[in-house]
Amino acid sequence: MQSGDTGSHSIKRTVVSQNQHRPTPYRKVVDKRKRPIRGLWERNGRYYAQLTVEDQVTGFKQVRRVPLEGVGTDAQAVAKLQELLTQRRKGALPVLKRTPKFADYAQQYFDYYKAVKDAKRESTLYTERIIINHWIEHLGHVRVDRITRALVNSYIAKRQAAGRSGRTVNLEVTCFRNVMNRAVDDGWIMSLPTLNLRPLKWTPHKRTLLPRETIERLCEAAVKDKTFKNGREFADYVKLMASCGARRDETLRLKWSDVDWECKQLTIGSDGMSKNRKARVVDFNAELEAHLKDMGTRRAPDSEWLFPSPQRGERDEPAKSFVETMRLVREKAKVSRFGFHDLRHYFISYCVMSGIDFMTIAKWVGHQDGGVLIGKVYGHLSNEHAQRQAQKLFFGPALLESSG
Repeated sequence: MQSGDTGSHSIKRTVVSQNQHRPTPYRKVVDKRKRPIRGLWERNGRYYAQLTVEDQVTGFKQVRRVPLEGVGTDAQAVAKLQELLTQRRKGALPVLKRTPKFADYAQQYFDYYKAVKDAKRESTLYTERIIINHWIEHLGHVRVDRITRALVNSYIAKRQAAGRSGRTVNLEVTCFRNVMNRAVDDGWIMSLPTLNLRPLKWTPHKRTLLPRETIERLCEAAVKDKTFKNGREFADYVKLMASCGARRDETLRLKWSDVDWECKQLTIGSDGMSKNRKARVVDFNAELEAHLKDMGTRRAPDSEWLFPSPQRGERDEPAKSFVETMRLVREKAKVSRFGFHDLRHYFISYCVMSGIDFMTIAKWVGHQDGGVLIGKVYGHLSNEHAQRQAQKLFFGPALLESSG
């Protein structure tokens, strides 16, 4: 009997356990007259709208029960249902299917730009991937429509606590916004969680002006040391950037067809691969013209590039990079700090100190703001220039026009 009783109790417990895991069924919501309200359901105290929606990608229509957020009464549920029906008629119905997690959608973002030719440069996508990986660590598990301003702010606070500058964090927010803008285009979200988010304030780093003697010492070391197979080409590369203000990769892609000897101009970005994808013209200055003529005496007869690849073989290709050569030459010349962007800064600074207007300088170097950035960033010039400008200040009597 005891064993039978034990078996009976065991069967009873099993039945109870199965009943506990049985899902609660949906029930129709009824009005005051006990009539079912079409398209409105309730389960476990939560209201659902039953709608026929069209998938924006496939075009197929399907019936879905959509949870109604922030609804606690029958009246509120009816009002919310009518709002959704109105949005559906206007074609403004929000996404009603399960949205992807941020990590998954970020991968879709990069897959898209990898497939679309020339939409974004590889270097841009590489930088964005590094930055977005930080965002994935923070909120990769969150679905894109659940990303709130609070989550964005917590990321900003975490990155600042890790010692990142305001400028770096602002750039990371920009990359995140690029991904979320794509989510808006794809219909996953209606608005950005970064809407009206103010960028962090930061103080620009004041880059010291590279002395001319340092440039000459670097070029001399590159040419004299025969262990550098491309030492002469490196020296030409450095001098050209210092005399025209071109960016590192822009300079590598220059062709001899970009040099207009008749008009005395150098076209930068004619291949559409400049930073803003716009070509610009730099008018010859004395040093730029003299250097290009000097380079012309050493022009490779089998290449159209100013800096042809030494390993191009039968294919005519430009040099990929001088970064490794720069490191070796810098060590040989005993120059502690030097980067290729210092040459662009060198050119702009001497343009400013020569009294050239900011708008013209901006046109030469490819700034799209008409010279605003140059006025902000390149105001810290050499002491000698500041002293020369101070000598122009005159405190004599002012000449006033007669009122009569």
